[in-house]
Amino acid sequence: MKISLTWLREYLRTDKSAAEIARILTDAGLEVGAIESTGVAIPKVVAAQVLESVQHPNADRLSVCKVDDGSGTPRQIVCGAKNYKVGDKVPLAQPGAVMPGDFKIKVGKLRGVESEGMMCSSKELGLGEGADGLLILPVGTVTGTPLIELFPSEEVFEIEITPNRPDWLGHLGVAREAAAFGCGELIGITSPPVATKENPAVASISTPDASSLYSIRRIDGVKVAPSPEWLRKRLESVGLRSINNIVDVTNFVMYEMGQPLHAFDASKIDGALTVRFAKDGEAFTALDGKEYKLSAKDAVIADTKGVQAVAGITGGIASGVSESTTSLLLESAVFEPTVIRRSGRALGISTDSSYRFERGVDAQGALASSVRATELIVEIAGGTPAPELIVAGSPSPSRIVSLRSDRVRSLLGITIDDTAIATLLAKLGLKKVEVGFEIPTWRNDLTREVDLIEEIARLHGIGNITPRFQCIPAHSSEADKAYDFARSLRRRLSGGGFHEARSGTLTGSRDQAAYALSGSASVVTVRNPMGEEHSTLRASLIPGLLEAVSRNLRHGADAIRLFEIGRVYQNKHPVESTRLGIVMTGGTSPANWRGEAERSLDLFDLKGIIARLGSRIEPITFRALTQPSLPHLPLALEILIAGKPAGILGVLSPAAAREVMVGGHQGQIAVAELDLAALQATSGNGFSKNPKKHGSLPKFPAIRRDLALLMDAATPYAVVEETVLGAKEELFSSVTPFDIFSDPEGVKVPLGKKSLGIALTFQHSERTLTTEEVTEALGRIVTKLRESAGAEIRG
Repeated sequence: MKISLTWLREYLRTDKSAAEIARILTDAGLEVGAIESTGVAIPKVVAAQVLESVQHPNADRLSVCKVDDGSGTPRQIVCGAKNYKVGDKVPLAQPGAVMPGDFKIKVGKLRGVESEGMMCSSKELGLGEGADGLLILPVGTVTGTPLIELFPSEEVFEIEITPNRPDWLGHLGVAREAAAFGCGELIGITSPPVATKENPAVASISTPDASSLYSIRRIDGVKVAPSPEWLRKRLESVGLRSINNIVDVTNFVMYEMGQPLHAFDASKIDGALTVRFAKDGEAFTALDGKEYKLSAKDAVIADTKGVQAVAGITGGIASGVSESTTSLLLESAVFEPTVIRRSGRALGISTDSSYRFERGVDAQGALASSVRATELIVEIAGGTPAPELIVAGSPSPSRIVSLRSDRVRSLLGITIDDTAIATLLAKLGLKKVEVGFEIPTWRNDLTREVDLIEEIARLHGIGNITPRFQCIPAHSSEADKAYDFARSLRRRLSGGGFHEARSGTLTGSRDQAAYALSGSASVVTVRNPMGEEHSTLRASLIPGLLEAVSRNLRHGADAIRLFEIGRVYQNKHPVESTRLGIVMTGGTSPANWRGEAERSLDLFDLKGIIARLGSRIEPITFRALTQPSLPHLPLALEILIAGKPAGILGVLSPAAAREVMVGGHQGQIAVAELDLAALQATSGNGFSKNPKKHGSLPKFPAIRRDLALLMDAATPYAVVEETVLGAKEELFSSVTPFDIFSDPEGVKVPLGKKSLGIALTFQHSERTLTTEEVTEALGRIVTKLRESAGAEIRG
């Protein structure tokens, strides 16, 4: 919301700068997002009078004008606007002026006719959205006057209003808050008291659910005309365009006091104005000319002829104020926020009025705003107001909220006496009474004791409250470490393209028996299950992950990577343990225009991911299961952490995979489950035993040597890798397998043997290696491979 500093100073006597006021308001919770400068600060833009206007010879929509800009020589201007007449005074941008958007004015031809400048609209000058066409200046404006003098620059706050503080939706409310926090002295608005009475023949409420207060004030003998300069400038400073003196007054009071108002043309109203709900399908034409179909949930203002306004949102064109209006019915009301919010969304209408009614308005302020607007209308447009304000309904009585001083001191942790508490709250308009504090009607958000304590904290200053420990910090427990490790593991897996799944603890006995690592005898059964699908406590995370895979396949997913961290249960010690379950299936990446074929995820992809979860000190290793105990995993590896069994990794059998696969999905389904406690023990919670090390990029080239090893087919690659690493060669950098080959006929490779191709990389961080020293290091590694792995160099 825009708050003009010049306008604000009418209600706040202060010598503080805009920056100081903005800082104080922001500290108080009323955040000032930006300080903007409005007005016209464009050199070479002056007031000019239209002397002549004729049709452009080559364009139907353009006119050729002669204007007097005070220089003594008339200028010729080509103009496309139609809202002016000869004699009007308008802004003229002379050649050399630079308009908003870095648009430079220069002499040029439009459709063959020379134009020596540009006559301007409000929008082109950066004054906001004005009426269509040129900005028409007051009749008394002196030609040649720079627009900088007519529209002086002023500072405007862009304020973020929280939904619970509708009292900030007006300059008076912001001034009230600023004064309470030491910005200056509040200057109130005083208006003479006006008698009120009920008169159902003028105003009534038939649906109390939509409105608690509805008032009408009749004003006769008004003259609708353009607004005076001071009023137009006030509205323009907050981005509103001037319409006429009556509508402008209602907008002015809304931005002054935060209360929306609406003026009806009294001659177009038949009978009493009544607040009611619309009939389903009832038609209504708004002020903008759009027709809406209303529902029975929309609150409206209606007379005997039909709907004249949608309550709190917009008026109707049938009863709108026009130049011929001489009598007004000035509406000021309180509407139910939920009703206004629902209607605004259903109709797709959002206005300044609905924005305020949706947040709630002050009932007492509604009556005061009616009085204030009546005074301004009589001052600007003339007329005679009715001696009484017709009111239907009644304002809500003020609330009393109790407050315990000891509770204030205890909750805030400050030393403050009862008198100081009352003094602080008095700054916000709260009055001390015997049983607590009387809440001003504009503070609908203060309903509880803790609300008052929050206000005391704001006024005392959050920064002035000394922080204190209310408890003794505890050292990290084993549970804390386990939680932190699981969280770090989730982040690592999510970063690797996995999504976390959650499955139920109760599940079916058949699936659990098939995947339980400790055998079917260890499955914990439920004594009184709700059904077969909830008859056991899960002994494995794999069945739940496979159900998730099946659901994702049914919804069209083609590459699935899921993990779950959760507890499993068994009939032997430990009864409960936390496991990590992982499942992968689908392609690594889709086929692309380069001709690269899609490759399906397999056992080795999942094996690599699990290996990276280990630490450098205690790496995760694998060994083949010679006698698989799980029939659904015929191809399986045992996961070893610190040399001890910690889980299993495998590929589903074709029969088990068919139960999961749908829609013709192809590819292996790789699954794994491992003990989280064992992984945490070797990883040191992911911090101490597995630190991340960083170094500079190598400056010297690496040397690669390839070896083709002939070895027993049963010897795993892990033995080769361990042997190479165990050699601890200073110049050695890395080893990578790149080929494996066996010949079932025993021609190229003897039966029972395999050929394994590995690439050895050597590098030094401070010098270039020589061929001789690489050859020597390689020879020592080959010797180790011959001794430990039984490998020979293949010729």
